[in-house]
Amino acid sequence: MTGTVTNDPPPTGDSRPGRPLILTEDAELLDDLLRLCAAAGATPEVHHRVPETGDGWEAAPLVLVGDDVARRTRGTARRRGVVLVGRDQDDPDVWKRAMQIGADHVLMLPDGEQWLVDRIADVAEGLGRPALTVGVIGGRGGAGASTLACALAVTSAREGLRTLLVDADPLGGGLDVLLGGESADGLRWPAFAASRGRLGGGALEESLPELHALRVLSWDRGDCVSVPPQAVRAVLAAARRGGGTVVVDLPRRLDEGVAEALAQLDLALLVVPADLRSVAAAGRVASAVAMVVRDVRLAVRGPYAPGLDDREVARLLDLPLAGEVPVEPALLRPGAGAKPPAATGRGPLARFCADFWERALVEAGGSR
Repeated sequence: MTGTVTNDPPPTGDSRPGRPLILTEDAELLDDLLRLCAAAGATPEVHHRVPETGDGWEAAPLVLVGDDVARRTRGTARRRGVVLVGRDQDDPDVWKRAMQIGADHVLMLPDGEQWLVDRIADVAEGLGRPALTVGVIGGRGGAGASTLACALAVTSAREGLRTLLVDADPLGGGLDVLLGGESADGLRWPAFAASRGRLGGGALEESLPELHALRVLSWDRGDCVSVPPQAVRAVLAAARRGGGTVVVDLPRRLDEGVAEALAQLDLALLVVPADLRSVAAAGRVASAVAMVVRDVRLAVRGPYAPGLDDREVARLLDLPLAGEVPVEPALLRPGAGAKPPAATGRGPLARFCADFWERALVEAGGSR
């Protein structure tokens, strides 16, 4: 059981990780709270009563007060982020004690364990602004969506942003291959297929291959070609919590897992070659994506068929124009696979990606 005593949330403005403070003399309760902290990836500070020296009470991002010491906590300076933790579900006076110590929440174990793990994980990771999450999807096969997704991620990382690139297309050949890291150490999607609930953002990031200053979640060469939607939700939610940017390369087939990925996006880029057949195919993809994503923008790729330009394609699809995705001559040369798209920071594709991030981050409220 959990309950809210006040309307004030725990402090969320400081994005730095912190150690929760536990106050209890109950050995059994302490064992439970230490176990939950371990599950959330946090190392707490433990006291039997409010610390008499230092600023532990005021500085801790979260304070867990055992019901056994609640009476001795009365009179302590009021602050947000205090949770009164007990076990007696039928105690009618617990709410009164919570009010006396200024607790935001009352939590009874074991019912409230998952809620508490989530809250501890929040403060352990830090509660900064979530990552700006951009999905890239082709209007038709071979539109160049994977190349653009990689170029956007490489550009974001080169500009110093914490960046995750997520390959949501199990039949696309693997973005780790496109980045030249198919043999890099780290976990791939099948390792997360059984994930449920909450994943630690930091633990997720550290488990993934690091390529070109960004983290990549791709597919292995096994038989797994799908991940349950619950796992997709858990992984992408963890990826977003770390801030910076997340780029998701999406397939054109929209199953339940892809729908979960779409639900995590801040905006989607639809990549459409400038010919009538591609525009017709893209119209159906755009309709499906727009049912889940509020902000869908168009990225047009040349060469242009007679009578078409980027603005005409945008008019036909009734989508806002993000710009023209330029052809990168260097990517067409023999041996171009030695470097990922936009890796040098020079050329028209790198400039397109840099301009996109500059606009998107400003629209999203500044650098993350």
